[in-house]
Amino acid sequence: MIKSITVGRYLTVTGVNPAYVAKNYGSSNGKIGDMMYDLDTQSIKVYDGVSWQQLHGSIPSIQLDGEAESLLNWARKKKQEEIQLETLAKNNPVVKDLVDQIKQKEEQLRMVEILLKPEVTPMGY
Repeated sequence: MIKSITVGRYLTVTGVNPAYVAKNYGSSNGKIGDMMYDLDTQSIKVYDGVSWQQLHGSIPSIQLDGEAESLLNWARKKKQEEIQLETLAKNNPVVKDLVDQIKQKEEQLRMVEILLKPEVTPMGY
């Protein structure tokens, strides 16, 4: 029984369309952590680096690691802050002007960053 598979960062589920459905698989056709739904056994299988292992147990579960959860929480908080600021800007011309100025300064900063990047030239030229 698979208790856990650690896959570098976060969680990656790959496949064709929304689900990866396979009838035939080999021992070296995946990357550690790849998942598939096997039509023959009607089960979810995970590649452990050597072979495809069927998830067992009454209720298999897949979880994000702590860093991924932390990043998602941060992104949720930032999105909520943006929504609140957009709402304030719609109802207050002063806030709208300040938000526009922030966007303009951010664009200027991106342009300066681009200009300051060292030029990459092919070797020998």
